[in-house]
Amino acid sequence: MGQYRRNRAFGKAQSHVTIRILTSLAASAPPELPPDGRQSERALAIRRGVCRRLRAEGLALIPEVTLRSGRRADLVALGPDGAITIVEIKSSVEDFRADAKWRDYLFHSDHFYFATGPHVPADIFPLDAGLIVADPYGADILRESVCERMPAATRKEMLIRIARAGALRLHDLEDPDCARGPE
Repeated sequence: MGQYRRNRAFGKAQSHVTIRILTSLAASAPPELPPDGRQSERALAIRRGVCRRLRAEGLALIPEVTLRSGRRADLVALGPDGAITIVEIKSSVEDFRADAKWRDYLFHSDHFYFATGPHVPADIFPLDAGLIVADPYGADILRESVCERMPAATRKEMLIRIARAGALRLHDLEDPDCARGPE
């Protein structure tokens, strides 16, 4: 990398930096995390549309974040003000009816939304949760979520979980063969 040596002609210290250009990375496609297989194609399409909408509003998003309870939030968004939003994706009526765990997410977020596709009737979702309808290209927020601020200790824990999930996934992209410890 950099070498430090004294230039005898001028008596001044100079720093020399060697730059190595990796041309093989420039020519290949960007790395991608492999799908984990838990989501249907329809759920992934909904997630994509929700991510596009929320990212356009300035939120940072990360899918599949494990909570202290052991449950996994489908999508977690972090706002510029530190607000944490959890989005639970429901790709069908049956998917919604089979899920009774969604209220647990309220303890881990400031805002909570259900996200679904246009093929699912909006009236099946509870009125006390936000509602997003999405396709692969974008999303509409049909009902805003109420803001219920989390306690400081829960916020700190969630911010650590979000940061660790993001850092571990970035490292997995850089070195997919690396041994993994617990998340």
